[in-house]
Amino acid sequence: MKLTTRLSPLRSISACLIISIALAFRSVAAEEDYSAELPRVPATPASETLQDFQIADGFQIQLIASEPLVTSPVAMEWAADGSLFVCEMRGYSEDRDEGISRISHLVDSDQDGVYDSSTVFADGLLWPTGLFPWDGGLFVGDAPNLYYFRDNDGDGKAEQRDLVLTGFGTSNVQGLLNSFRWGLDNRIHIACSSTGGMLRRPDQPESDAINVRGRDIALDPRTGEFQLTSGAAQHGMCFDDWGRKFVSSNSDHLQQVMYEDRYIGRNLLLQPAPARVSIAEDGPQAEVFRTSPVEPWRIVRTRLRVSGKARGPIEGGGRAAGYFTGATGVTIVRGDAWPDSFRGMAIIGDVGSNLIHRKRMQSDGLKWTGKRVDPNRELVTSTDIWFRPAQFANAPDGSLHIIDVCREVIEHPKSLPAEIKQHLDLTSGRDRGRLYRLIPDNYRHRATPNLRAATDAELVQNLAHPNAWQRETASRLLFKRQSDAVEPLRQMAKESQFPHGRLHALAVLDGLQKLDAETLLPRLSDAHPSVRKFAVRLTEKIEPDATIRSKLTELADDPSIEVRYQLAFTAGSISEFDKTKPLATIIRRDPTDRWMQTAAQSSVANGAGDLLAALLSSPFDQQLAEFVGRLASQISQQDNPADIQVAIAAVSELSPDDGTFAMPILGKLLHTRSRRDSVLHQLAAKGELEDIDQTMNQMLNALERLALDDSASVDARFTAIANLRYASGTQVSNIMPSLIDNRQPIEVQRAAMTTWGRFESNAITETLLNQWSSLSPSLRETASEILFSRPDRLTVLLNKVASGNIPLSEISRSRLQVAAKSSDETIQELATKLLDASGSKNREEIVQAYQSSLQTRGDAARGSQLFTTHCANCHRLENRGHEIGPNLATVKTRGADFILANVLDPNREVNPQYLNYIALDVDGRTLTGMITDESATSITLQRAESAKDELLRVDMERLQSTGMSIMPEGFEEQLSPQAMADLIAYLMQVK
Repeated sequence: MKLTTRLSPLRSISACLIISIALAFRSVAAEEDYSAELPRVPATPASETLQDFQIADGFQIQLIASEPLVTSPVAMEWAADGSLFVCEMRGYSEDRDEGISRISHLVDSDQDGVYDSSTVFADGLLWPTGLFPWDGGLFVGDAPNLYYFRDNDGDGKAEQRDLVLTGFGTSNVQGLLNSFRWGLDNRIHIACSSTGGMLRRPDQPESDAINVRGRDIALDPRTGEFQLTSGAAQHGMCFDDWGRKFVSSNSDHLQQVMYEDRYIGRNLLLQPAPARVSIAEDGPQAEVFRTSPVEPWRIVRTRLRVSGKARGPIEGGGRAAGYFTGATGVTIVRGDAWPDSFRGMAIIGDVGSNLIHRKRMQSDGLKWTGKRVDPNRELVTSTDIWFRPAQFANAPDGSLHIIDVCREVIEHPKSLPAEIKQHLDLTSGRDRGRLYRLIPDNYRHRATPNLRAATDAELVQNLAHPNAWQRETASRLLFKRQSDAVEPLRQMAKESQFPHGRLHALAVLDGLQKLDAETLLPRLSDAHPSVRKFAVRLTEKIEPDATIRSKLTELADDPSIEVRYQLAFTAGSISEFDKTKPLATIIRRDPTDRWMQTAAQSSVANGAGDLLAALLSSPFDQQLAEFVGRLASQISQQDNPADIQVAIAAVSELSPDDGTFAMPILGKLLHTRSRRDSVLHQLAAKGELEDIDQTMNQMLNALERLALDDSASVDARFTAIANLRYASGTQVSNIMPSLIDNRQPIEVQRAAMTTWGRFESNAITETLLNQWSSLSPSLRETASEILFSRPDRLTVLLNKVASGNIPLSEISRSRLQVAAKSSDETIQELATKLLDASGSKNREEIVQAYQSSLQTRGDAARGSQLFTTHCANCHRLENRGHEIGPNLATVKTRGADFILANVLDPNREVNPQYLNYIALDVDGRTLTGMITDESATSITLQRAESAKDELLRVDMERLQSTGMSIMPEGFEEQLSPQAMADLIAYLMQVK
């Protein structure tokens, strides 16, 4: 690793840190003025900045632009002529309304790789965070608006300012729309971030606005129309060479988007697999290795938070470092200046740690995995805390360009206590900014071509260029021009020796609406799997003939899982295509892959009965039971006579001995028979379900015996109890009371509660309340979820608490706060009185009262037991517990005080990812949990013990956030200061 460091600023900052640590022990009375502890950190002059970098062997950094040419840069894109446009967010972070942000136009007139002139293209902007060139102008994202700017008179300044869309969210300065990228679908893809929004064209009324929460968009640059797409990470979105989409969020640095949202919306009864998943091998909030010192203000803020003088999450022991906290700008390396072994790597910046991280991407089925490349170090670090790498770009010269916002402080203003903020200057660096080029040691600079002047024939040849910028720019220009170069494009698609060329030629032909079966058919047999995959997708855009349909059927056995995955989606969009056989073949090959199941079910909004019957045919793979159950549920709800008849015929072949796997299939299929207007109700009235009913009763009786068999394995009993949800209410009420007994394993008791809780039964309320005192803490949580789920149960519970039969301290204050907002006046009144009776719990005072835990010697062995009892419901460590809350393996780096504050005051500053939501379904149940996935058709709520509810949007009456963490308050009622010390001791020693 190369190491060149300018020592004086680092020594200066280090000295400040030593002073800060010493001052941390001053008396409270002397801590009213923190100015002495908050020295300003001087900026590094642009001419000296390269000395502060440490770079992985084989690479170097070059400074290519700095102030005054560019200031506060946050995004950049090259126009077709090779000149560079830069978003300058000068209003970050609190001066939005001053309108001082702008778009600058940079030119490298002598083509030496360093920009030498800059003009202001558009000014008077608020918080611009993204831009993209189109038709001689720029689309610019300046929340809440998306504009199109164009210079029509050649003076270098945009006179044309058209409002394209409005309604993007503005509630979080670090969660605005960003990352404008050209897609293979000839659309501009835009990340909508965590703030989402309600989008509409300016000529539409607000009532027509579309909610983009949890999604991104793809914009048609010609019309301003947009489609919802999957994504919605915080900041950073990119595609790789083949169209795979990757995103990043501040504490989840590398994620993959698994499918296109448009497919999911075809089947309103589909409960899909997660659209966005973490793929970093070392975890979302992975360890990083910064070389810069921690800013003094972070140390002071941590001390104030620990002492209870300031709210917010505590950064451990004054050390806000060692893990991703400000991940941003994920970019896949696609430039031809890089060695082949490095192309395809993921690059991520951490603006809080002043570094650039890289991951090697490896295929792991449908989901890719990012593996750390640099052990115990990073691709690039700087000792200068002003280095803020926020975005990256694959450049026309084949290198990777880096955007350095160059600010003294990068932090959300609301996260800064007033007594600290008054000594900081959040505008410091507004007049600075840097652009760098990251290159290999053997790099030779080349001039940037002017593709705007290229002929259509030349652009077609650029579709096979080894550098991504040339390929995508050529594609965009051919699409914009609606080129007549159809035959050269078809020739490129047919004969190019480069798969990228064949891929992009197909994409442009699609955009020109000149794609035909003759061109597409050979690509379905292309040697490269990503070209085959794209060709499958494009069959949706043409009228496929019998030859195309026959070839698609063959591809159900393609060796590439990605080709099969695309086919599973595409099968539902091809007219006159017999999709049942290929879908069954695809699912049988990957029977437990949830994404493959999602793809297949998205294609059977019609025809689910045929697919269910095909999968149930002998020999049946029991691994398919869960997916077939999903199909059965869809068929029941759709109530289509043809599908019902096919499905009934198929399940009639099941044996009573198949109950373990078949009961959910039968139960879900027959779910709607009680509805008088349903096809199943009519069949039952005709006696056509008698044989199935007899088989089901035999299965249920066998399951009852297994559930009650103490000698059977806990797993087998758990499954049997869960399947008894399809029994009658009477049968369940006769079985479950004996299983909710402290002599039974906890897993058995929980399963019995959960199954019984699904029924409208007064008996379960009575049983749970009678058993309350003997329930373990984790079982009380399950009981609480059941009792709070229906108004009648909740009323009885609250009355029991009010009368003193159940201690008020054993009811979660968070749940009472939710109940106090109930639409039921009785529940609202009872909950409010109980909240008043519990007293106003000042969380900061409680944290302060437990400070002794930090000085008390803890016993890690006892702490391990406490973790199992109190924490394993929502956290997993050392192969125990459930992965719902944050990864506790990282808390050691944050410190004991971080653990203490977050256990006792979980609502100090809640990460939106862990907000608790309330959903009311059409059956009158109230369900709670954090949203772990959201799609066009459904949401998934998850809570303690990994309990999940997958809710179709068509089945939801209401969904709202509680504004509180899924982690409840009140652990001081269960943990003494010594117990807290034990728990902390355990968590701090976990490896």
